[in-house]
Formats: sequence, C-alpha cells, structure tokens
Amino acid sequence: MSEQKTIKIANADPSALGLFGLAIVTLVASSQKLGLTSGTSLVIPWAIFLGAFAQLFACIHDSKRQNLFGTTAFGSYALFWFGVALTWLIQNGVFGQKMAEAADVKQLGFAFLGYLIFTLVMTVASTETNKVLFIIFVLIDLLFVGLTLSTLGVAVHSMHLLAAYSELAIALVSFYGFAGNILNGHFGYTFLPMGKPFGIFKK
Repeated sequence: MSEQKTIKIANADPSALGLFGLAIVTLVASSQKLGLTSGTSLVIPWAIFLGAFAQLFACIHDSKRQNLFGTTAFGSYALFWFGVALTWLIQNGVFGQKMAEAADVKQLGFAFLGYLIFTLVMTVASTETNKVLFIIFVLIDLLFVGLTLSTLGVAVHSMHLLAAYSELAIALVSFYGFAGNILNGHFGYTFLPMGKPFGIFKK
C-alpha cells in the first residue's frame, strides 16, 4: 500500500508589503491635499501600483493564509485606490473633455461615505489585531469623515484639512507598521512593538 503524503504550502505574511503600499500612496496623496505639491497627474501611478496593486497582492496572499481580516481590508482598499485613480484620470480629461465636465463630484462623496461605514466596521475588528493597525483604522475613519463632508460641501476648508492631516498621519503610522512587520518577522523577536490586541471582544 502506497503512503499518502500531505504537502503544506506556506505563504509569507504579506502585511508588510500591504502597509508599505498604503504608506507610500497616502504620503504622496497627502502632499497634494496639504498644498505641498499640485495636481493629481503624478499621484496616479502611486495610487495604481502602491495603493492598488501592492494591497491587492497582500489581499490575495492573506486569502491563501485564510486571514479574513487582512483579505477584506487590503482587498477593499486596493479597489478603492483603483477607483480613485480612475476618477483622477476622468477629471484630468483622459477619457475626453465631455466626460470630465459631466462628472458630479458629489457622487464621489457618497462613495467616501460608503467607505467610511466600511472602515468603522473594520475599526471594530482591528481592536483584536494590534494597536498599530487600530490607530491606522481610526485615522482612516477621520480621513473618510473629512473626504465625505468636504466633497459634499460641508465645512469644506476644515474638513479638507482634517482629511489632509489624517492622511499624512496614516502614512507615518503605516511606515511604522511596515517596519514592525518586516523587522519583527525577519529577526524573530519584537524589534518594534506593535501593541497587543485590546481583548475586548475576543478573550
């Protein structure tokens, strides 16, 4: 009788790559919101390749690891950045001036509202991951509050500033999260503390 062998394929944790993608795209995008740079033309490549593809890659590999939280988070924000990049292409007239002129920016506001609802749910879930991820999700909540209200014409200036500074903060904390994931995993001990789960919903 022939012996049956089980082969287990292990996948590396893709969180470091996903967080690095998030850090880069929010750093570049926040520079435009803060007025340090102008226009969105050169934000688009970073939105597509770092915001979208890097997080999509992390989503796919988290799925293979049966990580529901990582799959949902990275996948949803990857699709968000694909949508944002396409929106900027439309606004920049890549698909014709008629399409650019017909764009109603308030529709984007409702998309931001949908992502705010999504992020609030993910913020609750993030309490049982680590404190760095929890902080990132709270900052993303603030980003979507600012984006939603400013795009819908509510307290435009102050909400724009809220979005800008929270996006910059997302970038900085995501760089720390990326560093913690890569260095802790590479060295095999806690080189950078990420903070334990809160233990509120899961004991």
